[in-house]
Order: sequence, then C-alpha cells, then structure tokens
Amino acid sequence: MSKRILVVEDDVAIANLIKMTLATQHYEFDIAQDGSSALQKAITLKPDVFILDLGLPDIDGVELITKIRSWTQTPIIVVSARGEEYDKINALDAGADDYVTKPFSVEELLARIRVALRRMSYEHPPEQENSTFTNGYLQINYVDNTVLVNGKEIHVTPIEYKLLVILSKHVGKVLTHNFILKEIWHNALQSDIPSLRVFMATLRKKIEDNPAQPKLIQTHVRIGYRMLRYHDDE
Repeated sequence: MSKRILVVEDDVAIANLIKMTLATQHYEFDIAQDGSSALQKAITLKPDVFILDLGLPDIDGVELITKIRSWTQTPIIVVSARGEEYDKINALDAGADDYVTKPFSVEELLARIRVALRRMSYEHPPEQENSTFTNGYLQINYVDNTVLVNGKEIHVTPIEYKLLVILSKHVGKVLTHNFILKEIWHNALQSDIPSLRVFMATLRKKIEDNPAQPKLIQTHVRIGYRMLRYHDDE
C-alpha cells in the first residue's frame, strides 16, 4: 500500500518541489498551508509521515508538533530555514523525529522519509515479538531485563540498561540530551550532560564492535543521540 505524507508548508515553491519529489516515488500526499488545516487533515487523513515547516502563518511549528504529539506518534520530519541549534533542539524536544535545514537535497529528504517509515514498521512488530528488541547483533529482552551481544549475555548497569531501552524504543529518532536526562533521572539539569556522555561511552564499549566508529549509537554533537538500525554491509 502506498504511504501517505502530509506536507505542512506555506511557501508555494517549496511545497511544489516536495510534491514533485514525492510524486516521483509514488507516495500519496496532501498539502496544508497552515497549522489549522494541518491538524484537520491529520485527523481525517491519518498520514504515515508529516513533513513540517516551522514558520507557519497561524501557529509556530514547534507548537504544532506538540499538538500532533498529544495524540499520535506518526513520524514528523521538520524542513525549515531555521538552522540554529536552539531551533533544532526545541523541535526535537517537542517531538519531531528529524530535522532538515533549507535549502535541502531532495535525495536527503527522501532518505529521511524512508528511515521514518522503517522506524514505524520496526516499532509495530507482531504482538509476540514485543517482549524483545533485536538490532543486528544486539538483543534486549524487556521481560527479564537482559542484554545480549552476539548471542551472549553481557553485564550492564541499571543506568546503562535504561539508556538502551530508551534508545531502542525510539530507534532511528534523535533524542536530545534533555529528553534522555529527564527519562532517566527526572530532575536532571543541563549540568548533568557530561555524566550522560560518560555513561554513553561505557555503554558503547560494551555493545559496539568498534566504539571509535559506532554503528549502533550515533552522536549528534551538542544535541543528543540516536540508535541506528544495524546493517551487516555497513
């Protein structure tokens, strides 16, 4: 079945470029030029992916992301001219899955869409598989709280295990430092980020073939971390 994408973009030229790009890949799509119509279409059309600009005429894009996240986990890819770290972190903290800065490559945008769709398929496996997570040579058993690497159980600390679970539950999605800190320590502060980096470094040593060139946990400098889907040919 063809995937449907809702493009929320008030710039007609950009919207037309995205429409042409999606059409070449046989995606179904709809266009919303403001936040109000985007919310209406989101409810009625139930898209598989949102492509969303932040600079909308009636509502700020970050606020729109928050509204969408209140009732659906459908992937949101931000495509915006706002390129500052502050804007990216705000959008990701609000619930965006990815962030592409204008001007952008259409090939990169298509790749981000494919990643988002794969992530959704991984996050909704058959019911009997929900108790475990497998990513290449890494396996997490959520029932008995064990971690296996290449089929052998490894020792991880409680915090390392929590980190793995959070990353695995959002595989393919960039998680900001603030999001991870709040999930693990709840009342954590910005000053706790160095501690988070230490825990992540020790975790990588336990699960990565080569911690210096990680294939599972990717660092997004000054933003956060993302668990990647492992591929044997990488």
